[in-house]
Amino acid sequence: MRVSGNKLGREALVQLSRRLPPGWRVGEPVVTARGLADFTVELIAPSGDRGVTSVQVKARLDPKGVRSLVLPSSAVSDGPLLVVSRYLSEATRALLRERDIGYLDLTGNVRCVMSTPGLYIETAGASEDPDRKERPARSLRGDKAGRVVRALCDTRELPGVRELAALTDVTPGYVSRVLTHLDSEALVTRVGRGQLASVDWPALLRRWAQDAPLESRGNVSSFLDPRGLPALLARLPRAKERYAVTGGLAAAALAPIAPPRLAVIWVRDAAEAAAQLDLRPASSGANVLLVEPTDDGVFEGATQRDEVWYAAPSQVAADLLTSPGRGPAEGDELIQWMQANEEAWRR
Repeated sequence: MRVSGNKLGREALVQLSRRLPPGWRVGEPVVTARGLADFTVELIAPSGDRGVTSVQVKARLDPKGVRSLVLPSSAVSDGPLLVVSRYLSEATRALLRERDIGYLDLTGNVRCVMSTPGLYIETAGASEDPDRKERPARSLRGDKAGRVVRALCDTRELPGVRELAALTDVTPGYVSRVLTHLDSEALVTRVGRGQLASVDWPALLRRWAQDAPLESRGNVSSFLDPRGLPALLARLPRAKERYAVTGGLAAAALAPIAPPRLAVIWVRDAAEAAAQLDLRPASSGANVLLVEPTDDGVFEGATQRDEVWYAAPSQVAADLLTSPGRGPAEGDELIQWMQANEEAWRR
């Protein structure tokens, strides 16, 4: 590539120079055919000490591209590697950080580290692509996407597109679009004609929680049970309304976590369930959240223990990751248990 003729490369060097500490400057780029780099550039300290970084320009880079592109930094002969692009998503940046690869995008997301001379730059830019054109299945928000995520997490035998469509009651075309999105985000791996080879279900659950937080998947109402959560659990077997306990109460039934202070329960009708369970509406000091789901998929895979219905572990984990209080920490602890006990919950 000719640096002088590449707009993205030129703009990246301008961005880099603006983010250097006072007194630092960027040298002239040198085109190279070695290693992974398109060109190298010297970063010059105020003392005159110089360090070389190798720059690779990518018009677009997604997480899947990182995994297929990036080699260890030692594969680059001329200093640490810096990948530059128009925009790099958080998932892409996270994978680059894991591989100790620097990055720079034109929105201001920058990480550039050099040992000699010592240099560390990390700045945050846009969290979403400002020029993104809307495409189908660009996120996991929505009931249909949630059903596909749950099926991918809960099923040990990796299904094909049509089997997954049948499991989730969505069209094969929609499933295919979701899988294409997940593949590009390195959340699943596909081989051949798109056959699933692996599912990174912990990362998939985290992405689902990020794209579709708990409050986006149902209507939440707050209540108080003055007798406490053990008394609530004792009354639940008598409930006539369909329900599934999620959140910390459900996690505590599986994993060794601290006793929860908040009950979160999926219910079809919050007012009816509250009446049956003798709960009081509470705008503050609530210890029970009743959530009316936008989709009955939250009840899929629920199991009964001690006469109480609990949501499936994958549902519970995703719910916890965006729940209030200790919810996110409890979600992390539950996912750790799920990783160590896959045979106990994946079918």
